[in-house]
Amino acid sequence: MRDEQPASPDPTPPEDALAREALALAAFDHVVGRAPGFRAREGQREMAAFIAETLAGVKLGDDSVSGEAGRPDRGIAVVQAGTGVGKSAAYAATVIPLALAQDKRVLISTATVALQEQLIAKDLPALAALLPQPFHFALAKGRGRYVCRLKLDQLAAGEDAGADLFDGEGGGKPLGDAAQRTQQYAQWTMALDQGDWDGDRDRLAEPPEPALWAPVAAERHTCTARHCPAYNGCSYYQARNRLAHAQVIVVNHDLLLSTLGLHALPKPQDCYVVLDEAHHLPDVAQGQFTAHMDLMHTTWLDRLPKAFDEVAKAITHAHGVDLNEHARGARAALTDLARLGMAAVGPAVRDLASESPPLTHRFEGGALPTDWHEPLAALQLHAGVLLKLAEALAVQLRANARENPGEATRSAEHYARIGRFAPRLQSLHETASLWLQAAESGAPPLAKWLQAGVMHGMVTLSAHACPLQPGSLLHHHLWRHVRGAVVTSASLVTCGGFDHFLHEAGLAWDAATTTRAVQSPFDHAKQGRLVVVQTAADPKDVDGYTREMLDLLMTDLRQVTRGALVLFTSRVQMRAAIALLERGANTDLRERVLVQGEASRTVLLKRHAQRVADGEASILFGLQSFGEGLDLPGELCEWVFITKLPFASPSDPVGQARADWLKAQGRDPFSELVVPATGARLLQWTGRALRTETDEATVICYDARLLRQGYGRRMLQGLPPYRLQRRQGQQTVDV
Repeated sequence: MRDEQPASPDPTPPEDALAREALALAAFDHVVGRAPGFRAREGQREMAAFIAETLAGVKLGDDSVSGEAGRPDRGIAVVQAGTGVGKSAAYAATVIPLALAQDKRVLISTATVALQEQLIAKDLPALAALLPQPFHFALAKGRGRYVCRLKLDQLAAGEDAGADLFDGEGGGKPLGDAAQRTQQYAQWTMALDQGDWDGDRDRLAEPPEPALWAPVAAERHTCTARHCPAYNGCSYYQARNRLAHAQVIVVNHDLLLSTLGLHALPKPQDCYVVLDEAHHLPDVAQGQFTAHMDLMHTTWLDRLPKAFDEVAKAITHAHGVDLNEHARGARAALTDLARLGMAAVGPAVRDLASESPPLTHRFEGGALPTDWHEPLAALQLHAGVLLKLAEALAVQLRANARENPGEATRSAEHYARIGRFAPRLQSLHETASLWLQAAESGAPPLAKWLQAGVMHGMVTLSAHACPLQPGSLLHHHLWRHVRGAVVTSASLVTCGGFDHFLHEAGLAWDAATTTRAVQSPFDHAKQGRLVVVQTAADPKDVDGYTREMLDLLMTDLRQVTRGALVLFTSRVQMRAAIALLERGANTDLRERVLVQGEASRTVLLKRHAQRVADGEASILFGLQSFGEGLDLPGELCEWVFITKLPFASPSDPVGQARADWLKAQGRDPFSELVVPATGARLLQWTGRALRTETDEATVICYDARLLRQGYGRRMLQGLPPYRLQRRQGQQTVDV
């Protein structure tokens, strides 16, 4: 009955930690008590109580002591929430009321589009309907997801506007027929004018080709913001204005890290930060702070002097820079680096095809041969001079637009023209600078590598540099600014503890961090079993193991009567399985199999669900990206087949560089990095099996190292307590 449900939380701003903790937990109980059809879960309330306790003493908005990790007025709750706990409801129903009571905001960051959509379309609307205090929420996207009206109008009118500046470069798909492009841009303009489209790329009926979208995307380097004549109708800034009125903003990890310090989102110290799917955070951080440059496509440098000179003359900017000399110098340096790079990669590049995996060449310890230093120094010099001039021109153009509104249109056009070169110049200067950087004594070196491939029939070659420790990056760029946070996922505990995640995420030495593992409500031993198959061939014998494993897999697939998922550790392995299905006695199985890449993920999952609904067997073949994020409850996934333990690729240059550095320190990279990371992936993969408390499923792993080796047993410590069995030949026994 309604009068027996929890009372509404007091909206009065709490004055002390105990009052804030009580308010947050009362809000959670209020929501649970009033949600239709909602059943209380012990683990969910445990998570909510832990969050309320951790954040109760947090003091937001004070950045003056942000570097003091041990301050009692900071709090970071790290929560592993097993599948079925309902973690999004636990943190949202606790943190949002706490923020509202203090007139603060909440920033929720996720790693996948699926969870963002769930929060925006389901979880947050349901919460807003139940809380007594209303709140607004919004989804934040990067600039590049929105159209630039100024560019679009120019291109729709048939003006070049620099759209073809980099046409055909960088391995991208050629833009195609100019008349067709102009017609498409005109259609988008009309849709904007008629209110049928809001300028969001994701709201177009058909996703545009990247090469068609890129010339009209709203990028920071080509935007004069409020000084642009199209500012009042700008899709991106209209979305930004909506964010300004939202108390809860949903973002992704990439956007969160890439916009730190740019004022595109609320400052981390001014709001509560929730990082869901937080196991992705270290990888995202390394990706964000990896520098790279294209060594093969340089003709854009030939166009730079004319563009810069014409803009400088138009605004009477006397720069005194010999643009032709510096552009030629940069291009010559890139040519020398490309020659050196091709020699380093070796003759194997000639045998590459478009579908081949890229070739990499890593410089051990970040040390470069001496003949690389001169062209890198020249590139750093020339790119630096050109970049400095681009920045000076941009400053004057913004000032002109501000001081002379009548010149705003021309200033914005000039700004966009210069801005198209800026990211490439930044890429050259930053990468060259990092490649020239030597490691400080005792500090880990940078990972430096070349990557070669083939795209659209053309050889590609790029240079990359990346810091080795994501934890240091996250500490410096994120955590020292965060006052109150919830960090959660279903796979933060690996090999039985939080240690690996805390080190990778930069939280291991942060005294504000507290951890809690909340168990899944599922009865894993009753609902599921994990069968480890003993093969005759050792998994290190790749060819022999693959042949034996695939023969066993084909036999096991015949047991599938409804839904199943097969997870492969490599594309080569998956292709071998498909080839086996297409010949001999297994051809009848092929029609039951849906393969990742044959269609979009959305289409494949719809086909899979329809087949199962029609009473047919349906088997999904997938790689790593199918190993997490897929929600296939009930009959949609009664079997999960794991073809091999999901170790990372041994060719990963960053992983290799980290391993070398740890070895040089007398440490064991396999035990410190490889085993915990593999254990975390295995937890995700096995987690596809049980999605609700009524599911029943079997996980079959063909890699007996999980039972036979000590590191395999370490990985088992981090898995849910499935009924564990060993299978050898026709015999299956409990372990």
